[in-house]
Amino acid sequence: MRNMMVIARREFMAYFNSPIAYVFMVVFLLLSSLNFVLAEHFFLVNQATMRPFFESLPWIFIVLVPAVAMRLWSEEKKSGTLELLLTLPMRHVEIMIGKFLAAWAFVALTVLLTLPMVFFVSMMGELDWGPVIGGYVAAILMGGAYLAIGMFVSALTKNQILSYVGAAVVCLCFVVMGQGNVLHSMNDMLPQAVHVFTSASFVPHFENISRGVIDTKDLVHFASVILLFLGLNYLVLDTRRHA
Repeated sequence: MRNMMVIARREFMAYFNSPIAYVFMVVFLLLSSLNFVLAEHFFLVNQATMRPFFESLPWIFIVLVPAVAMRLWSEEKKSGTLELLLTLPMRHVEIMIGKFLAAWAFVALTVLLTLPMVFFVSMMGELDWGPVIGGYVAAILMGGAYLAIGMFVSALTKNQILSYVGAAVVCLCFVVMGQGNVLHSMNDMLPQAVHVFTSASFVPHFENISRGVIDTKDLVHFASVILLFLGLNYLVLDTRRHA
């Protein structure tokens, strides 16, 4: 545990030693704020709600979260420090989880920087805090799932651009599987796959939690995706050790 936290602390501070952290935060805050303000139905419904903000997150995350994950292993490979890192007197799983926790904490911090938006909306009317709290929980869980995917893809290549594109494509697949038009087309071609697509997609589980309904099955879904891709990540590292 101590080794894992040492790695997590080192990796977390490393984000702020480069422009990546600040660019990511600024771009995320700009995109989420603009999407929120320009959302047509935000003003039409004439009520205090954070729904436009949370509805946009699965798509914004596709663009930005892989940018955080792409460097986790690809940069180590490119700089030739991966072998040195793996020879440290600590287990590979501790290094991997430490890196993941640092990236997850960074993404969570960036999401929480939007809290002033919540207080601004609450001044415009009576805000239902249940969906707001659920929305932030869902955003952080989904951010962890995106990161686990991106971290696995990053372990496959030393090219950060390929890592970014690969992670973005996989995350996009997990999102679009839950879209209505995709499910409608799938229902016409392969009805038995609709339930599988709906269960696997991030969107239905994200929407359930962001409505303020924190169901165990939705928490288990995100936890399962995180554990699955961290497990695959570990297999890649283990294969490299025995190569």
